Amino acid sequence: MSRRPRLTGRGQVFLALGIVVVALGTLLGFPDITRAGVLVLCLPVLAVALGWRPASPVALQRHVEPALVAPDTEARVVLTFTGRGPRLTPLQMAEEDIDPLLGPAPRFLLPRMEPGERHTVAYRVSSPFRGAHDLGPLRLERHDPFGMTTAQVLLPARGQLVVLPRIEALGPDRVHGGGLGREGQVPHMVALHGEDDVSVRAYRDGDDLRRVHWPTTAHRGELMVRQEDRPARRRAVLLLDPRAGAYLGAGEAFEWAVRAVASVAVHLAREGYAVHVVGAGEPAETRLAAQLRALAVAEPTTDGLTTQVREAHALTAEGAVVLAVVSDRHPQAVLSVPAVRSPGSLGVALVLDTASFADVAAAPADDGGLAPVFTAAGWRTQVVRDGDSVPAAWSAATSGVGGLRRDVPVGRP
Repeated sequence: MSRRPRLTGRGQVFLALGIVVVALGTLLGFPDITRAGVLVLCLPVLAVALGWRPASPVALQRHVEPALVAPDTEARVVLTFTGRGPRLTPLQMAEEDIDPLLGPAPRFLLPRMEPGERHTVAYRVSSPFRGAHDLGPLRLERHDPFGMTTAQVLLPARGQLVVLPRIEALGPDRVHGGGLGREGQVPHMVALHGEDDVSVRAYRDGDDLRRVHWPTTAHRGELMVRQEDRPARRRAVLLLDPRAGAYLGAGEAFEWAVRAVASVAVHLAREGYAVHVVGAGEPAETRLAAQLRALAVAEPTTDGLTTQVREAHALTAEGAVVLAVVSDRHPQAVLSVPAVRSPGSLGVALVLDTASFADVAAAPADDGGLAPVFTAAGWRTQVVRDGDSVPAAWSAATSGVGGLRRDVPVGRP
């Protein structure tokens, strides 16, 4: 897209000077002065007329290396220009429009290029803030030989740099405790005689009675249930509270929640868990890179937790380690979350004291009793306040006998 040429400061001075000289020469009766004024007046007018000609086309390709980076990590953006058209391109100033969070807009001089000739320019960007940061469009600006006009051509090609959430190391300790979703499990197999090789285990509260294995129950004298089609990998489900109303005036609380979910996802993936993230705006999946990218662009939504709880239930039906990072505001909307943990599985709840994160005057929490609700439901619960680190909160919630230090603020004297 090309914009019409406009006069520069020099062009405006010449135009005004030409008008004044022509007027004075005419009024005073000096034809030579008038002719000189007309010449001065014609220079900017001629420059504008020449600027209406379309600029020689230039093709642009943009490549970002890498496209996913950690906070404060530089990425290299490579711009490849190709001369197109029947003639030599003019000298042009180029300026790349980029997200202000990435730093100042890069500017450089684009040399003359023959048709088909290529010219490559590279610059580096970084940002401490997670998110998808736009690169482009790029503006080409050219001037006439006298510097009286400038014309711009906008190259609409765009790119994107995704800065991942900040990942904090949670230490070498493994998640302790037993239960569903914890042990390495094997898939359901078919026996040679056509009957299923069914593994059985002791009945747990909440198990479907239709899965009771009666022959083994009669033999052992206690209820035993079939455990078929079990996952081959241990599973972990991480639930992020995305409610926009729960973070009003406390945006740092949501950023802490995203950072916590991302850090735990990386930690459990390294331990061999199949990790599913729920509440980041995309369907849960086990590819860590896709989960971190979804967390990088996650924003609070106006929806409640109903959809996220339903999705998490489907993932924890056969047992899984569950982490829930929730705000303590409007706790009625969170009361369905404790039921996500299946009986016998490990559940860790990090409850954000949202008022402590507020950078402006904010409404107090509706209820101070959300953390005890999780604790009563068998979760390992930790209240998190502004200034608490993710590793400290995770350690406090998962360490000790039974892994529980209930409702104890971390990082405080």
